[in-house]
Amino acid sequence: MSSTQPLRSPQETLKLLYDVSREFNSALDLRTVLQRVLFLTMRNIGAQSGSIIVVDEHGEPIESAIIHGSNILSQTTQQLRITTEQGLAGWVMRNRTAALVKDTSKDPRWLRRPDDAVDRTGPKSAISTPLIAREQLVGVITLVNSTPGKFGRQHLSLVQAIADQAGVAVLNARLYAESKRQARVMGALAETASVINATIKLDEVLQRIAAQTRQALNVQASSLALLDEETGELVFRAVDGGAGSQLVGMRLKVGEGIAGWVARRGQPVIVHHAHGDPRFQPETDRRTGFYTSAIACSPISQDGKIIGVLEALNPQHGRFERDTLMVLNGICNLAGTAISHAQLFVQLQAAHQRYRDLFEDSLSPIIITDMEGRIVEANRQAIETSGFSQDELYRMSIADLHQVDEQHTGERLEALQESARTIIYESVMHLQGGETIPVQVLARRVSIESRPHIQWILRDITERKHIDSLRNDLISMIYHDLRSPLSNIISSLEILRSMLPQNDETIESVVQIAERSTERIQRLTNSLLDVHRLESGKPMLSQEIVGVVPLVDDAIEAVRLSLEAKQQSLEVAIPPDLPALYVDKDMIRRVLINLLDNAVKYTASQGRIRIEARPRDEMVEISVIDTGPGIPSSEQEHIFYKFTRLRSRPGSKGLGLGLTFCRLAVEGHGGRIWVKSQVGVGSRFSITLPSAPPESLLTHSAEVAGN
Repeated sequence: MSSTQPLRSPQETLKLLYDVSREFNSALDLRTVLQRVLFLTMRNIGAQSGSIIVVDEHGEPIESAIIHGSNILSQTTQQLRITTEQGLAGWVMRNRTAALVKDTSKDPRWLRRPDDAVDRTGPKSAISTPLIAREQLVGVITLVNSTPGKFGRQHLSLVQAIADQAGVAVLNARLYAESKRQARVMGALAETASVINATIKLDEVLQRIAAQTRQALNVQASSLALLDEETGELVFRAVDGGAGSQLVGMRLKVGEGIAGWVARRGQPVIVHHAHGDPRFQPETDRRTGFYTSAIACSPISQDGKIIGVLEALNPQHGRFERDTLMVLNGICNLAGTAISHAQLFVQLQAAHQRYRDLFEDSLSPIIITDMEGRIVEANRQAIETSGFSQDELYRMSIADLHQVDEQHTGERLEALQESARTIIYESVMHLQGGETIPVQVLARRVSIESRPHIQWILRDITERKHIDSLRNDLISMIYHDLRSPLSNIISSLEILRSMLPQNDETIESVVQIAERSTERIQRLTNSLLDVHRLESGKPMLSQEIVGVVPLVDDAIEAVRLSLEAKQQSLEVAIPPDLPALYVDKDMIRRVLINLLDNAVKYTASQGRIRIEARPRDEMVEISVIDTGPGIPSSEQEHIFYKFTRLRSRPGSKGLGLGLTFCRLAVEGHGGRIWVKSQVGVGSRFSITLPSAPPESLLTHSAEVAGN
């Protein structure tokens, strides 16, 4: 159109708008739509050059069509961003208002580039109007003619009319392009998920992730590095294309290089010019011989923790597409899950191998049964010790191999089915020739291939039984040899007390120490005899009704000197309406003294000790609580057995019979003893004892009243 060309008639304008509308609806491809709209508008307005810039919902430029004369030009996203931020098009977008510029040399909104200086191209006229659809800004169209004053208001109105129709067409094309892009992204991610989840071997998973990244983003090379937690370095584990094997195994400190920056910040990044970025380390290129021009890098996370990074290097078409980070982040999300599964598989394999090694190399027979007790596996030591072949064992139940203690396991092994705790008891193991050997049985529920089983460890205790027998003989001899001289010492102390001055505190203190020491020896010898008698299954000899408070008071009196020497505080919390006990008074008194003596011994000076009691069904529960060092959970099951010393307290002295006596005495009364302890906090030893029957209590009360 020349400068003298008249404006179109209304009929011609309507036809133009019709043609424009038809062009808009003839294609959905965004770039095709933009070029058709721009060509048609330029031809009918008389523009010599023009541009349409499309923006997303955030106002960021995503696509453009630029025509100068008959040539279609291209601009980078950065150039478009400068135009929309600083030029006439940017002003129109921000204000959503069309602009008519009759002389660009006199309008400050016109962005002048070096090739557009006034002394080179001269002043121009321009029209710019926003593309709006459904009250949403979708872009801007700008038309230029080299003649100042070429465009007038009627030209502006016509461009606005075209823009009104173009807005909807561009929005639809943009949405179509977005849906295609998302479909491509989802397709790439779906394919990636399918490929990398096809294996759970870690090295294969890593290599597949790198290969899929290279394919999905169409780049020359891709690499994956995982974080070494011990050294705090990134270790390149997989590379596809590019430097290949030269890069695998290389280490990079977190914070160094672009990959290290991403690992530290946890943020993805695209670097279009790698060697111009201060974070880039060209040393890597020199070592591998691969030239890096552009990098896209994203962190790989697992449970919110960064475990590595994934890089895409050198896009084949020169620049990364705008959905690069979306695809890369999606692959990283898939990678985090896949790597987690692969690492868990590696750990599971290692755990299975360790278990298998321990299982086969164990010096004790180990039997695995199902929950009904049928043998499903046996280690080498079980076969050698029992004399049965593997096939013979697989046809047996655990009850055929040893005498199961149903008091501990339950009649149908229900105690093992209901709890994961280890059950320990002593039994005998039946050998093929009909012989038996004494064993200690440790049974617990285990999970094998996600199914519950029972593991039985049968420890040969023949030697221990022999040693126990020798110990018992020695203890018996010591007990009988001690009784006579001990009785003489006690009698002598009683006579000596009657002969000594009554008001001499020093002498009284010495005599009290001697009396308490002999009383302690007497308790020890009585405990030795009681342990032997209770282990033989003999019943309680003399049970009587006794209150809890008198028993506790006697026990406290026995340890009072030790309490005062260590300046420890003792708190007693016993309710006044607590039922009386029906027990062997002397035996339970010694049980309480043992528990209190242990609490005093292992609690630091100025520590706290507390005694509690409460009714529990038809029993009374008594607890001794200390603030001592605590007992590791691994040792709590064993401390109530004979001659057991805590491995965590190698300096402690004694025969290891105190708690054994307590257990046998309490169980002999039909009660039980247990400990709850936390290392560094303290321990709580509890016992349950039978309360006196009501009728007996009434009879006892009547007898007391009658007296």
